[in-house]
Amino acid sequence: MFCYQCEQCAKGTGCTAVGVCGKDSKTSDLQDILLYETMEYAGAAVKAKAYSEEVAFRIIENLFTTVTNVNFDPEDVEKRIIETINAQHTFACGSSCDCGCDCGCSSDQEMKIDLDLYNGEYSPEEDIKRYGADLGGLKWLAIYGLKGTASYAHHAWVLRQKDSEVNTFFITAMASLLAEDITVDSMLALNMKIGEINLKVMELLDAANTGKYGHPEPTQVRVTAVKGKAILVSGHDLADLEALLKQTEGKGINVYTHGEMLPCNAYPELKKYPHLVGNYGGAWQDQQKEFDAFPGAVLMTTNCIQKPRDGYFGRIFTSGLVQWPGVTHVDKSDFSPVIEAALEAPGFASDEPEKRITIGFARNAVLGAAGKVVELVNEGKIRHFFLIGGCDGAKTGRNYYTEFAEKAPKDTVILTLACGKYRFNKLEFGDIEGIPRLLDCGQCNDAYSAIKIASALADVFKTDVNGLPLSMILSWYEQKAVCILLTLLFLGIKDIRLGPTLPAFIGPEVLKVLVEKFAIKPITTADEDLKTILG
Repeated sequence: MFCYQCEQCAKGTGCTAVGVCGKDSKTSDLQDILLYETMEYAGAAVKAKAYSEEVAFRIIENLFTTVTNVNFDPEDVEKRIIETINAQHTFACGSSCDCGCDCGCSSDQEMKIDLDLYNGEYSPEEDIKRYGADLGGLKWLAIYGLKGTASYAHHAWVLRQKDSEVNTFFITAMASLLAEDITVDSMLALNMKIGEINLKVMELLDAANTGKYGHPEPTQVRVTAVKGKAILVSGHDLADLEALLKQTEGKGINVYTHGEMLPCNAYPELKKYPHLVGNYGGAWQDQQKEFDAFPGAVLMTTNCIQKPRDGYFGRIFTSGLVQWPGVTHVDKSDFSPVIEAALEAPGFASDEPEKRITIGFARNAVLGAAGKVVELVNEGKIRHFFLIGGCDGAKTGRNYYTEFAEKAPKDTVILTLACGKYRFNKLEFGDIEGIPRLLDCGQCNDAYSAIKIASALADVFKTDVNGLPLSMILSWYEQKAVCILLTLLFLGIKDIRLGPTLPAFIGPEVLKVLVEKFAIKPITTADEDLKTILG
């Protein structure tokens, strides 16, 4: 095993025995093989000029399956490998793998994956040995960027938003990673292209979410419990939440969001359900304690699952691509098992004292107040904007983001998104003549909103984003954050502060290039960074 795709990888260099996330070595090795066989599948598709939606979707699903905290089930990953190999066989032979030819493939039922035959050849560690830390790291930066982009594409696909250019890119990009004559220049170019495509994918996802559920509205969301039976929904999937809300109507069950699902409470077509009563808990890394304490059923959608504790193992369920061995997986949006578990659980015995926070400042809401914002900037009443956003995590050093937000002067405005906001989103920041100092733009999936806000303000002030009184203070954990970073670099945005640590897969020479070209820099201390930014 060798995995260094997340910020919390062991010793800041890579997990080699078991993942910090809980992934075992077998699952890790199988995921590496799945990635390799997906490249082979993409290569076969390019050779056959097969750029169909079916081909693209398999590649997107396989990539998303290997994102951190998604699929921990080795049997399911192995099944996907076999299906991918057999699908590749169709390109080669024009028929299924039970056709009787001597290609070495077999039916899904007969085939087993022998890890020894692969001998770890397709892990990041082998690429580091083959190409060195810089070039090998750049290749895996591209793979991680593709994983993140695939996750957003999958979210959009579920809501029937797809694009032929995006689909073709996934096929050709994965095929290109089979080449052995890669160079620093070719990999840098690929990473920038991933950033470009990811911008398009995030636009698709934004259109999918707002087209189906309306534009988020400033909304006060309850963050304390309500008496009654309860279901907690975590992850990122709006469609699963909607299906659950429909299936729980009239059943006396209150539904709560958790983690990245918090912004769902601001969408008109979701918040119209009266039994969507609010948000419970905080970011993904606190789920073991929070799920254990939650007296109802838990549904984990898309990613961010941790190893379930015994206390709630029998009442947690997964959907979509999320899997954990032994945990009941819900197929085809039939949430009957979740509902039954919620009705059997005790629920909350009484109302907790009411407390609310304000969310829903996506692009439409913020740009609707752009005139007032510009006025306040011109009058010197708003000195600076900070985008403090990204992934949260358990690793020490993330208190920096709390401290930075607390110490940001009262004539500054904070934009935030993704689960990193849980470091400070329940604090009181006040307002500047009616403009809240803390503007919650939504999930990590809503990064497009933040980009559109910055671009619109730049247009108003007749400059580019780099010319705005705006600083990006970003935290990262997994591959969704990687592709967003690539998008920001593609857009030419400079002076990004990134933490709590820089990615292990970015080698020293590549880091030098990023520093020289984009002025990307690690966070230091809140006091020092504020002083540097504001003078």
